[in-house]
Amino acid sequence: MVWRINRLLKILLIILVIIGITIFAMFVYFSINYPISYQWIIGKYSKQFDVDPHLVAAIINVESRYDKDAISHKEARGLMQLSASTGFWGAEALNIENFNLDMLFDPDTNIRIGSWYLNTLAKEFDNNFQLMIAAYNGGSGNVGKWIKDSRYSDDGISLKKIPFKETRDYVERVSKNYEVYRILYRNEFGEVPPSRESRFIIAVHSFRKLLKYFIRYR
Repeated sequence: MVWRINRLLKILLIILVIIGITIFAMFVYFSINYPISYQWIIGKYSKQFDVDPHLVAAIINVESRYDKDAISHKEARGLMQLSASTGFWGAEALNIENFNLDMLFDPDTNIRIGSWYLNTLAKEFDNNFQLMIAAYNGGSGNVGKWIKDSRYSDDGISLKKIPFKETRDYVERVSKNYEVYRILYRNEFGEVPPSRESRFIIAVHSFRKLLKYFIRYR
């Protein structure tokens, strides 16, 4: 009898350890792949420009992985990877004085202009999620042409096919991230947490940069 109880206790302990490891692994996975930072800034400008903060958070993750110093091969800058033309356009519309492109590396300025730009796209495409995200990546001019082309749209208000593979993949990635962020960070933007970059994200980016350095100069 005692032997059976001990055996059951060992089995229970093993199950608890497996559950604990699984939960920890899931925590690490989601923390690395779906991080969050700058919640207060995202919440502030999402409210100001009437856009979903989870969408802003998702776009930041897809665009820059929350690296405020990110710059693409096309010279897009900062958290939301804004191009020079979008940066100057947004700065003019928002009356940002003495604007220069280096200001796009500032999280507050970048998220402010990025949220404004999403609001502009929402108005242009009547809050159609697919068209907004496609336009954010592929350009509103292209999306405007696609919805008028029977090869890509049946009704003139949605796309059955996105001709640019990069944009097609981008819409899928943002959509997936958006759904995950809605679940993971449902109440994250209602309060006022610190607006600085999280230490976890700083550590992750430092590790990545160090790894790239060793790979390049080994």
